[in-house]
Amino acid sequence: MGKITGFMEYERLQEAAEAPQKRLKHWREFVLHLSDDQAKQQAARCMDCGIPFCNNGCPVNNIIPDWNDLVFKQDWRRALDVLHSTNNFPEFTGRICPAPCEAACTLNINSDAVGIKSIEHAIIDKGWSEGWVVPQLPARKTGKKVAVVGSGPAGLACAQQLARAGHAVTLFEKSDRIGGLLRYGIPDFKLEKSQIDRRISQMEAEGVEFAPSTYIGRPTDDAADGLTVRTPESLKAEFDAIVMTGGSETPRDLPVPGRELDGVAFAMDFLRPQNKAVAGDRLKDQLSARGKHVVVIGGGDTGSDCVGTSNRHGAASVTQFELMPQPPESENKPMVWPYWPLKMRTSSSHDEGCERDWSITTKALVGTDGKVQKLIGARVEWVKDDATGQMKMHEVEGSEFEIKADLVLLAMGFVSPTATVLDAFGVDRDARGNVRANTDDYRTSVDKIFAAGDMRRGQSLVVWAIREGRQCARSVDEFLMGASELPR
Repeated sequence: MGKITGFMEYERLQEAAEAPQKRLKHWREFVLHLSDDQAKQQAARCMDCGIPFCNNGCPVNNIIPDWNDLVFKQDWRRALDVLHSTNNFPEFTGRICPAPCEAACTLNINSDAVGIKSIEHAIIDKGWSEGWVVPQLPARKTGKKVAVVGSGPAGLACAQQLARAGHAVTLFEKSDRIGGLLRYGIPDFKLEKSQIDRRISQMEAEGVEFAPSTYIGRPTDDAADGLTVRTPESLKAEFDAIVMTGGSETPRDLPVPGRELDGVAFAMDFLRPQNKAVAGDRLKDQLSARGKHVVVIGGGDTGSDCVGTSNRHGAASVTQFELMPQPPESENKPMVWPYWPLKMRTSSSHDEGCERDWSITTKALVGTDGKVQKLIGARVEWVKDDATGQMKMHEVEGSEFEIKADLVLLAMGFVSPTATVLDAFGVDRDARGNVRANTDDYRTSVDKIFAAGDMRRGQSLVVWAIREGRQCARSVDEFLMGASELPR
């Protein structure tokens, strides 16, 4: 490595961020990438550890020690090449990935992990600013046509790889803009949409055709209203292969009394319109948290995004409940390393203002005149069942409480892809309602139809979606050409 003793000499440095009270006044990104000198010093902390577990901790298997060494040497152009060799969109992962690579860092055993994500962020931002990120045109065209359905990170990665292999790729998206949940799920303060737009420009130059506002399914489906409709049969007739890369979009509901009240909404029905508003769309009756007492049910990333959005709206208060117990402040590293640890995580949105509580169940939502006014909850404890060995939830006697709630946002995850789309294609599903396809070839039960990303594996991370999109592209290329030179 560039500096063998760097991990003993330098401390981990967090990326600088705008102060909470300032960033709450806008929707822009507020985290700054490291300077060249800072990145060099942080890269020097990468150890000559022999077995770099970070490579396997990263779902796309980023070659992390190599680009750390190149950053230390200030060879940014080669560092960008190494980074792009495994990851089509490091500007996405460098901003919104939770960095399982850092959990697997050897230095993390008894110290602070190398700031891998911050170095990745610096590399790709340097690449864009220097004009090094350019279209990669195929050496030849194959004459084969591929349809990719769904323009989230899995679809984008799959389409870009297939275009670079020389295939004619059309990427279909039901929303009016390309990007899937990157576009309409993740708030702009975490990922500005210009990051997506310049990748779209690159991919258009590489030959990818984009077809937004297009629904793939049956004209009778409710989701098809007002959109251009393409049936699976028409795609099969036109294209040599079809890849299903839609998201896991069916949200987990909360079946309690009062669920039907106004002011109780799924998280995406709150987040999506805000992203459209930031993009300049004029919206009628946009759900707003302004002046309201907001309760977010669900302690994951989507819940955190609801917290940050509510604070920017000007909420009177924001409270976030989680059903599971409060995790420990730090993990038992000898027990869990190099795997992803269960520990307390505080996001930038929590720092902006939020009350949090764990082991809370919602018993009812109460309101008047059809509008929610309060939440009735209770504390629970988790006890192992002697017969099954599973943890079971029990309400703590006498723990019932109520909290003022003008807006209740359900952010409890997603259970499956949209059933009508899967029905239209006639593909087999697994026990969780996802498309049944393995990671060897990503083929579905229907000839020449493939599936990757959340639609195949269930709700997951952006970095997993990119991995599956890349791997699926190689399988499609092999299916069409008999062999493939695309990386897996």
